Amino acid sequence: MGTRAHDATTPWAEYARELTHPGLAHEKPEALADLRVLDCSRGNFAALFTSSILAEFGAEVIRVEPPGGDVARLFSPEAQRHRGTGLPYLVEARNKRHITLNLAAEEGRLLFSRLARHMDVVIESELAGEMDARGIGYRQLSVLNPGLIYLAVSTNGQFGPRARERMPDHDITNQALSGVVYVTGEPATQGPAESSVPTKQGNWAAWYVGGGFGSLAVLAALAYRGRTGRGQLIDLAPGEAYMRFTDAAIHWYHAMQRVQERVGALHIQVFPYTLVKTKDSYAFIAGFSDVNWTGLTNIVGRPELKERFPSPKSRITEAAAVYQELQAWSRELTSQEILDRFQDYMVSKRGPGTVATARLNTPAQVLEESHWWERGVFEKVEDPEYGELLLQAPPWKMSGTPPRIKWACRPVGADNELVYLKYLGLGRARLEALQSGGVV
Repeated sequence: MGTRAHDATTPWAEYARELTHPGLAHEKPEALADLRVLDCSRGNFAALFTSSILAEFGAEVIRVEPPGGDVARLFSPEAQRHRGTGLPYLVEARNKRHITLNLAAEEGRLLFSRLARHMDVVIESELAGEMDARGIGYRQLSVLNPGLIYLAVSTNGQFGPRARERMPDHDITNQALSGVVYVTGEPATQGPAESSVPTKQGNWAAWYVGGGFGSLAVLAALAYRGRTGRGQLIDLAPGEAYMRFTDAAIHWYHAMQRVQERVGALHIQVFPYTLVKTKDSYAFIAGFSDVNWTGLTNIVGRPELKERFPSPKSRITEAAAVYQELQAWSRELTSQEILDRFQDYMVSKRGPGTVATARLNTPAQVLEESHWWERGVFEKVEDPEYGELLLQAPPWKMSGTPPRIKWACRPVGADNELVYLKYLGLGRARLEALQSGGVV
């Protein structure tokens, strides 16, 4: 690292870039380089995202797939596959070793138990109690490995009335149970409120939220184990994690018996805080506090709106009217013109308030943003098996132990020989016999 990064006269943006740019990650140590993770989840992107985060920070993650491969490899837009593997799995297979093992076979379960003795973390997504019934759940593995951290991912969790339901973990189930989807979508424009249709999040939001919370729980458990030497069971229901994203809705109902309904582009807590139609697309604008509302009305050129909607409460209770006024202005401008006006107001300090705007980007426009490329948000990985892949890089920019992508996906069972020899001492001949017997 050059001395300029520590020069007090260096502009902050340059200083931060020199310390944290992802392009320097491979020159620095990994925070979790001594962590070993066994991920035997099936068809579950919450679990896969958890192990991806740990792998990005340097953990040795071993993906355990059935001999034919995880069904998650088949999930893909329009069933498109890259050399036999779906696009979502290519994203979440980063930095992971891949082995095969048949957990339905007695010998497969024995091998799994032996592997788990060497691990710090086990991740699974079976039906509640399924791994325990097979003799390879936390109850059994923690006897063999008292320091083991065991993350179980399940829609209904490991206990409670619903846990007895034989319900596989699916993102849409988690979304529905969380309460988030109920408030998402456009309100009824005419007729009864029941004509309003809820809209699920377009991506696997509950799975990814659950996976992020899962990695946080694993890291917290590691910190505790560092002090005590003891591992623990982590019971993660992605729907419960996603429920945290309902913010005040559940509390509002409990306190006031008021149900938050769908309001589309409006907002029941702060307004304006919305998407508006532009000449070419949509733009996000915000200016809900009194001083920021003043700034927004100055930009719009409608200072009289301050008197018409003078308080935060009036702007919320009359949000539809405020929205109509803003839409009448935004429809005549492109998203870029709106951005330019906001930037000019802020940079030139033409009035009070801190107002915000952003263009609503399509995926194509996201990739065209030079800002993201400068920050190393995307990385092109040349993979010997899958060719050139464009992956979203880890979002954390860190000066000391940054995460990184070391390789992309690996074929089914690509690391059988390496892993089984390293941890169990099994040679090629033994693996061939196990493969012939349907165990690996």
